[in-house]
Amino acid sequence: MKKSFINFKNRIKATIPLRYHVIFWLSYFVFNVIRWGSYNDDFIYSIKSNLVEFPIHIILVYLNIYYLIPKFILKSKYFAFILSLIAALVFSYFLRLGLNLMFVSDDIWISMYSTMPNQSMFNHFLSEFIGQIYVIAFATAIKIIVEWSIEKKRNEKLSQLQLSTELKFLRTQVQPHFFFNTLNNLYALSLNKSSSLPRLILKLSNMMEYVLYDVTDSKADLLEEISHINNYIDIENLRFKDRIDTELLITGDLEDVKVPPLLFITFVENCFKHGLKGNDKISIKMSFEMVNKKYLEFKISNNFNPLLVNDEKKGIGISNSLRRLKLLFAKDFILQPSVNNDVYSLFLKIPVK
Repeated sequence: MKKSFINFKNRIKATIPLRYHVIFWLSYFVFNVIRWGSYNDDFIYSIKSNLVEFPIHIILVYLNIYYLIPKFILKSKYFAFILSLIAALVFSYFLRLGLNLMFVSDDIWISMYSTMPNQSMFNHFLSEFIGQIYVIAFATAIKIIVEWSIEKKRNEKLSQLQLSTELKFLRTQVQPHFFFNTLNNLYALSLNKSSSLPRLILKLSNMMEYVLYDVTDSKADLLEEISHINNYIDIENLRFKDRIDTELLITGDLEDVKVPPLLFITFVENCFKHGLKGNDKISIKMSFEMVNKKYLEFKISNNFNPLLVNDEKKGIGISNSLRRLKLLFAKDFILQPSVNNDVYSLFLKIPVK
């Protein structure tokens, strides 16, 4: 019995702390005393009757919320719920009647007949019945609203956690993907015993420092991202020398502009991946432009050999970036790739603060 009571008490406190239950019932008790005391002009009688009746109100409310609804409503047993609730209301009516006779007054109809002398026994029973349903419905509505609000906040926090987790996972996919390509560059230069190898290692060290230590937040400084891209291009220049022609254009004030980290590097990597295959020389044009201080437009294009691109192994870069954009900006972004006269172009527009 003691264990059952503890479990019942824990269920009450599961979503709403116990102190709020106490505050609610004390407030409702005071309101009821004042209301009926003013109505009948007898506050002493109102206090006594409410002291007798309120424990029954409380039992009915919690019986409905924590037993009848879970047992019947949530299992679609509506008829059984209605019968059980009616039985509980009838029993509580006669229980209140007896307790009022014992502890409040020998004539419980005094206040009723003083204001409504033509009131019948049936009408009194019906009004009491409706009054009980009102109390149960009122408390149940509060319970549902509070639980809905708590569940809504919980789902929002869960969604944010899932979003954060997935974004971190997508970023971890970008980093190994990039370093794998760069290590290939190191290997190629080492085979040729290139004098550029020390410079390449230094560039790679700077890039690793940025990726592993500097990029720790969900947003990164755009100028640092551009510097990171320039380091990557320098590495590719060291490897391919005069086969690469790059052009970077910056328009507008990019100071203090924040963007998702390691977003643009994926598109730059793809230019080298597809552009150098089967071509003697690759031309890459890239631009960053602020629009109305609200949006950042990124454009990049490169020439490629259309006969060889289809034979390339499909990577995770673009699909990864598209997934990140959808998670971060929902529909408030534009990502438009296009091909025209053996030139691949990509346009990206994202909101920035």
